[in-house]
Amino acid sequence: MVFAAPNEALARAEELLGADPAPLHASIAHQVIGIWQRDFGDTRQALAHLRRARDLAARADSAEREADVLATLGVALVHSGRTREGLAAFERGVARGSGHTRARVLYRRAYVWWVLGRHREALEDVRRAIPVLRQADDVIWTARALTLRATVHLALGAVERADADFTEAEALWDTTGQEHDKADAVESRGLAAFRSGDVPTALRLLDEAEERYAKLGTPTFMLTIRRCEVLMAAGLATEALAEADGAIAALDGIGGQSTRKAELLLVAARAARLAGEAQTALARAAVAVRLFAGQRRTWYETHARLVLIEARVATGHGSGRLVADAAAVAERLAAFGAPAAPEASLLAGRIALGLGWTADAERHLAVAARSRHGGPPLARMTGWAAQALRARAAGSARGVLEACRRGLDVLDDHLMTLGASELRARATAQGAELAALAQRASLVSGGPRRLLVWSERWRATVLTAPPTRPPADPVLLSAMTAFRELAARADDARTGGGRPVPALEREQRRLEREIRSRTLHMRGEAPGDGDRFDVARLLDRLGDDVRLVELAVLDGRVHVLLCGQGRVRRFEAGLLAEAEREAEHVQAGLRRLAHPGAEARLPLVEAAGARLQELLLGPAAAHLGTGPVVVVPPGRLHRVPWALLPALRERVLSVSPSASSWLRAKETAPPPGGRQVLVRGPGLASGGAEVPELAGRYGAPEGGRACPPSAAGGYGAPGGAEEADAGRARGSRRTGARPGATAPDGGRTRGPQAGGPGDTAVGRSDGPAPGRRPTLLEADDARVPRVLRELDGAALAHIAAHGTFRADSPLFSSLRMADGPLIVHDFERLDRSPYRIILSCCDTARFASVGADELLGLVTALLPLGTAGVVACSAPVNDAAVVPLMLALHKGLDAGLSLAEALRDARAALPGDAVHQATGWAFSAFGAA
Repeated sequence: MVFAAPNEALARAEELLGADPAPLHASIAHQVIGIWQRDFGDTRQALAHLRRARDLAARADSAEREADVLATLGVALVHSGRTREGLAAFERGVARGSGHTRARVLYRRAYVWWVLGRHREALEDVRRAIPVLRQADDVIWTARALTLRATVHLALGAVERADADFTEAEALWDTTGQEHDKADAVESRGLAAFRSGDVPTALRLLDEAEERYAKLGTPTFMLTIRRCEVLMAAGLATEALAEADGAIAALDGIGGQSTRKAELLLVAARAARLAGEAQTALARAAVAVRLFAGQRRTWYETHARLVLIEARVATGHGSGRLVADAAAVAERLAAFGAPAAPEASLLAGRIALGLGWTADAERHLAVAARSRHGGPPLARMTGWAAQALRARAAGSARGVLEACRRGLDVLDDHLMTLGASELRARATAQGAELAALAQRASLVSGGPRRLLVWSERWRATVLTAPPTRPPADPVLLSAMTAFRELAARADDARTGGGRPVPALEREQRRLEREIRSRTLHMRGEAPGDGDRFDVARLLDRLGDDVRLVELAVLDGRVHVLLCGQGRVRRFEAGLLAEAEREAEHVQAGLRRLAHPGAEARLPLVEAAGARLQELLLGPAAAHLGTGPVVVVPPGRLHRVPWALLPALRERVLSVSPSASSWLRAKETAPPPGGRQVLVRGPGLASGGAEVPELAGRYGAPEGGRACPPSAAGGYGAPGGAEEADAGRARGSRRTGARPGATAPDGGRTRGPQAGGPGDTAVGRSDGPAPGRRPTLLEADDARVPRVLRELDGAALAHIAAHGTFRADSPLFSSLRMADGPLIVHDFERLDRSPYRIILSCCDTARFASVGADELLGLVTALLPLGTAGVVACSAPVNDAAVVPLMLALHKGLDAGLSLAEALRDARAALPGDAVHQATGWAFSAFGAA
């Protein structure tokens, strides 16, 4: 019963002991309490109860009862770090028991062998136990033994054998009422999915197991360990570190198992290393090594030593001693049959290469490279990384590029199994080393064209395919609706001068976690289409007039790849770190210029723009010609206001995450009908003043009622999260707004779009299609479900609303509508996002740089969904100054200009004061429409 309803079993046992039972029955009661304390509470109390149970069994003169208790005691002793005593208890238990009881003792000793990392002994004991348990028709213990054997197979990399055992065990569990064991079976299937490379399924099953454990009220430390492993594989190392550290604190608080603490420390060390926190990784790994050594758990101690060496290398250490240590770890892991052995060989080879020991490096790398032909995706990538390093050491640029291509192809296939754009973006970090090796090799051997190809090979790869559309999950939709309502209430409390109720904030965070969790469960649907970047195609589309400037970063220095007039040229510019610092200074200057009275800072900001140009463009600035320019920056430079650079200030200028993305936007046809949508959200200092004027210009009806319903499909999808915690940038396009000030109800609009009758080219518009007036959504009409319906498939949308960028969770960045925030997750539900979008609000062009060179944010969410052009803002701006900029922008669109052309002309039409100039520089045109 203790694994069916643990807390009820505990209460029943305590009740029995209160009735002064006979020694045999008292032994059972103490054993149940000992099991509960061992697995869910204080191991010291567990040992006291189990020793009492053993003594009572001896008094009852029951050899079978004593053997059973000795097995439970042996597990508890091992979990408390007393390995020698625990194994001795098992020896006595095996000797005292017989038949069916001995089989149960052998199963539990097999479990202990697994805890100790002694997998061969575990398989031998469970092999002896299963036939006896089957013969006794002991369904529960047979299922437990099969689950254990499957788990051991997984540790040894035998995924197919594990699947067979898990399937048989699950069929047995379905015939029982063992709820805790059933939850454990779901958790085990999650582990199997992870080992086979299916991250979304693993996350879904682990979350399901967590829900089952929560109903039983039992702690989930093993589940936390497994979940952290999956999170790390998904590129969410920072989250894994936080979860592991939280579990360690909780375990310490209840006096829990020291074996679990050591495993959690190992997971935390790995997560810290992957998150770039080398000192934290060192500290966690060192403690884990000591604990595992004391527990005589050589398997785990060796894995902890691997992380310890990796952390030392990450802190800048490299020595012959570390090569020897890594090689010794690799040999030990290989002897264990551990899947991590190639990682250790790769590490030894990498350190040896850094020391110039090419012969030693070749020996270790050759061993690691064997894993490239089999196993899960990340293991094969380890092998291809080793092969690329071997080729580099041998001076074969061709070999480096081939190994990198093969390795990145493996990762591409893995990314396509992930449905959530966040997972895809973060998981690209695992290809960063291969991409860097390929770029260096291409620079040496192939010239600018090859460097451009490899720069594109791993730039903004997530945008090459739309994310999987969120399922019509009633729980997800309900959570998004509730979340939006809570966010709106919290925002009302803030703007009203008060503070939201803490309980409301907690529920808001809980709903956010649920939404994100269910989104991460989505599996990918789109296979890689094999559409590789073609330099000739790019140059053909650019023609003689347009220049595309792609910035590649190699070893910390910016390399400018200038494309146009049928060729690609390379220029060296400044250091990336210096450019990032200068960009932050510029952002600070723009924030100050958004307030009247800061005119004296204008020359300082302009001077900073000149310094940025030197760092980012260098000598390439003199070769841009006179035509339009497309800038393709790396992810870490996404906050640069490119229009501030002197060489770009007067130009038709657009920004794109990659050259491939620009090509797709250029070749995206506008939707038929030229349908336009204007949205005005609440609470703007200017009241979104451009929207009514645009509505009047385009002939939209007054009063917030839309024109005749569009034929486009849409969603009543709820969504939205907006918090203003520390560390979150709150955009508003409302500098100078009074707290609590509200403008006339309404929203922000999206400017007119191309695609109506009379269009002459992609990106051109001659105003609304004949007979069709724009849809105006404001006041109560500007609610998220209605806004999404109208945006879906529109030709142009203009949205005037408060913007909030969430650095901590970029897909919860939002635009404030009448019923709460419209978040990135909402946009991902669109069949096709508007062809052109104008976001006249703060921080809509801010992104989180994640993975290898990926961006997460509102603009990048729109680009794979059918949007070919966006105008958005990367800094807080003055609300009043935005109005004339937007009106001038739409005037250009009416004249048939592209977004980039219209934005250039709109900046030129602004007054010359500092506030208006800063406002113009803060907006950028993205894409090619």
